[in-house]
Amino acid sequence: MTRSPGRPSSRRPGRPASLESFDALGRHLQAEVQARAREEAEGERIERERRRLERERLREANLFRDTVGGVVPLRPTGRIDPQRREIPATAMQRERDERAALAASLSDEIGIEQHLETDDALSFRRASVGPDVVRRLRRGEWAVRGQIDLHGLRVAEAREALAAFLDEALRREWRCVRVIHGKGLGSIGREPVLKAKVPRWLVQRREVLAFCQARPNDGGAGAVIVLLQ
Repeated sequence: MTRSPGRPSSRRPGRPASLESFDALGRHLQAEVQARAREEAEGERIERERRRLERERLREANLFRDTVGGVVPLRPTGRIDPQRREIPATAMQRERDERAALAASLSDEIGIEQHLETDDALSFRRASVGPDVVRRLRRGEWAVRGQIDLHGLRVAEAREALAAFLDEALRREWRCVRVIHGKGLGSIGREPVLKAKVPRWLVQRREVLAFCQARPNDGGAGAVIVLLQ
């Protein structure tokens, strides 16, 4: 009995190992190129953001210098500042007492109407500050660095909180801040109590150079934008 010749195999012969290794190397190199491109793109994005922040910082510094004039540096005295030491508890309590006394010294009854400009939006500026400062403040040329919301506070609480906030803003060198006093819609008789008192408190702080009613998207009639020295 004769056997029929076997059919040729339908399986394709395997690729040489050298070609498969070459393909794997190509894929690896391509992945490295893509990863390097992503890293370079991220580095460029970070550098652009750094330059943008630097330009913003310089712009604000120039605005402030143009507004209040140049600062003359003190002559070196050769004095060596002592190392900072821990403040005793009694000194810390004294500082808190002085802060409370300062807040209490802000009068609610002082007349400031003669100092306010009441055109389309309430505003105030020191005599040494030009009228263009208020216009710039209204346009938002200074970035708001911090804010305090006095909603829901009683008058005494709001007065003390505002004084502490301004002290903190000076320590942090914030030039522009927002004070939210509300529109008084939730007050008894719907009278805007804090809205009337906040400008009086601000005028009595020497570090306040100017303030104006916030733009609609920044709080409108329920907030003021304050420029500090």
